[in-house]
Amino acid sequence: MKNNQKNDTYDPVQLVARIMANLPIILLKSGTAWLSFKRQAKKGNKIFHKELLSQGIDEETAKLFTQQYIDGSNIIKSIFNRSS
Repeated sequence: MKNNQKNDTYDPVQLVARIMANLPIILLKSGTAWLSFKRQAKKGNKIFHKELLSQGIDEETAKLFTQQYIDGSNIIKSIFNRSS
C-alpha cells in the first residue's frame, strides 16, 4: 500500500510562481483597502475637528489636537514609528 502523507517540503519555484500569479489581486485588494482607510480617516478627522469646536475648544487648540489625531491614523508612520 502507498503512503498518502503530504510531503512537508515545497518546491520554491512553484511557491514563487503561485505568489507571482496572485500578486496583482493582492496588490489590488490591499490598495483598495488602503484608499478606503484613508478616506474614512479623512472623514473622521473632519468630524473630530467639528466636535472639538462644538465643545468650546478654540480653533488653534482644535487644530493641534486634530493633527495629533491625524498622525495616529497614518499607517506608514505607525509602522516605522517615525514622527514628522
